[in-house]
Amino acid sequence: MEAAAGSEKGASPRNPADAAAAAEKGASPRNPADAAAAAAAAAFGEEQEALVLSAWNAMKGDSALLALKFFLRIFEIAPGAKQMFPFLRDAGDAPLENHPKLKAHAVAVFVMACESATQLRNTGDVKVREAALKRLGATHVKAGVADAHFEVVKTALLDTIRDAVPDMWTPEMKAAWEEAYDQLAAAIKEEMKNAAAA
Repeated sequence: MEAAAGSEKGASPRNPADAAAAAEKGASPRNPADAAAAAAAAAFGEEQEALVLSAWNAMKGDSALLALKFFLRIFEIAPGAKQMFPFLRDAGDAPLENHPKLKAHAVAVFVMACESATQLRNTGDVKVREAALKRLGATHVKAGVADAHFEVVKTALLDTIRDAVPDMWTPEMKAAWEEAYDQLAAAIKEEMKNAAAA
């Protein structure tokens, strides 16, 4: 029944890529979520995907080192953020660069963010498993993450990518990574709302 409803004339497409196609043809999705997905898909087109993919392909081989730099940059911008990570609370004065749990966490987050960005146009949405998004939402709520923290992470991510691929870095590449990150952050924030309401 749902499939039939989606195929009715004027019905809003459920798939963000379909919503983007409808928007390109001049159709206006009825559902605000579909309209937002269409706008996001339109903002992240083939050119943006190519820019993000070229940077990620250049960085992949050094992802462990870059991931650590990414997190060290977060802590440089916002030193208090260390307290949001239970495994760092008792780290003492030991260099964070040598903390095995930080290294593992940094790689997981950095790779997830970059892989999600490279697949954004193909999927029309953030490509992170639903279970992982739910877990991210709950974890971020528990840690007390606020919008300002997402901005710190965004700045650190962009700085890390810029420093990793300086010869490739352009205003267009920066804008593509910003859009990809903003969509990932929006998906996590949505799950945070769901987790807080539960």
